[in-house]
Amino acid sequence: MQFTNVEMYISILVFLAVVLIGGSVIMLRAQRRRQIELRMLGTFEDDPFQQKEQEAAGFLKLLVKVGNFTSHGKASASLWEQMIQAGFLHPYAPAVYTGIKIVMFIIGFIICLVLVLPTNLMFSTQMSILFIGATVSFFLPNVFLYYKLKQRQREIYRHLPEAVDLLEICVSSGLGLDMAWNIVADEIRQVSPVLAGSMSLTNFEMHLGISRIEAMKHMAERTGVDELKSLAAILIQTDRFGTSIAETLKVFAQSIREERSFVAQEAAEKMSVQMIIPLVLFIFPAVLITMVGPAIISIARNL
Repeated sequence: MQFTNVEMYISILVFLAVVLIGGSVIMLRAQRRRQIELRMLGTFEDDPFQQKEQEAAGFLKLLVKVGNFTSHGKASASLWEQMIQAGFLHPYAPAVYTGIKIVMFIIGFIICLVLVLPTNLMFSTQMSILFIGATVSFFLPNVFLYYKLKQRQREIYRHLPEAVDLLEICVSSGLGLDMAWNIVADEIRQVSPVLAGSMSLTNFEMHLGISRIEAMKHMAERTGVDELKSLAAILIQTDRFGTSIAETLKVFAQSIREERSFVAQEAAEKMSVQMIIPLVLFIFPAVLITMVGPAIISIARNL
């Protein structure tokens, strides 16, 4: 017995409807069970986390529920690290991110299904298009997160030498490193809000009682910039051996500038090799047609 395409589509839609209805029932039961557990643990309405959840309304709240249901309420350490390095510090950021991925998967599948249904392609080809479209939609948030992360890291790497120079000037003028850190964080905010925000958060950790070295290590982990890890290591050695902080910061800023210059020179050297591809594919054929074309036309007319 063979199924026609219409019967196969109907069976797929029925399967999706059953899965969605079953998923919604399971989510409702899990939510009720979670509420009972919170009441048994003594979580009342004045709980700050519960207030945050009540503030997230509408579609955002739906994304949080879908993300928590998919990840069982626990995000992986690598996902937390990527979200923090990308600048998403909210407690529900991993759940929202996971929920967006699931919603994008469903939207991509539905769009591909609508586009594929009117066509006369083979069933295997249609299934391949549906799978590829849904998979690409599922991984689109990964691309956005990676772009956001790299953009923040590039901004910090670009403005870090200037911030270290300001630190060196403030320390050389007689200020303490903590006071100089506050001043630089305020001054650099107009140029680089990302670096200023990271420095302000580090200053807040130091006010809470965390040592300067540990706070700077946390800053390097939050940003993922290797130069900040090097700065933390240099300050550790400075405190241990009692050397001059101003001289250390000056040498560190100079080394970052030299490294950035070397990277620019390397990119310039690579440019000559990378230009070969557009020259061969686009510029050389046009020049060849312009130079050889009239000669070929005249030879063809004479023959």
